[in-house]
Amino acid sequence: MRSRTDGMWWGTTIEAPDPAGLAKFYAALLGWRVGHEEPGTSVVAASPQGPFLVFQQAEGYRAPVWPPSDGDQRPMMHLDFQVGDLDSAVAEAVVLGATVARFQPRENVRVLFDPAGHPFCLCRDDG
Repeated sequence: MRSRTDGMWWGTTIEAPDPAGLAKFYAALLGWRVGHEEPGTSVVAASPQGPFLVFQQAEGYRAPVWPPSDGDQRPMMHLDFQVGDLDSAVAEAVVLGATVARFQPRENVRVLFDPAGHPFCLCRDDG
């Protein structure tokens, strides 16, 4: 985008019933910091320049269903994180409040749900 200049932020905004709680979950999961909080919005940052994950209050929030099924709220997007040790990464995420999905699509990937029910994937680095 030509109108962007050095130092301009970028990120992804994710709807949540509890933005501050979800920001704390992802900050702990990724080793990032909560960089900004205000009523209805919390921001997690990898560094002062980003990237950022913005968690925004959503009234009437409905968690997506995985795997997708007709008539239910479908996941519109999800986050993927590459990891070196899949079992220990899953265990760490669960301690922080994630849950493991029953359906797993591949041997080297684990689908989990964050505390708000958004699916995310931990993907083992197979070189």
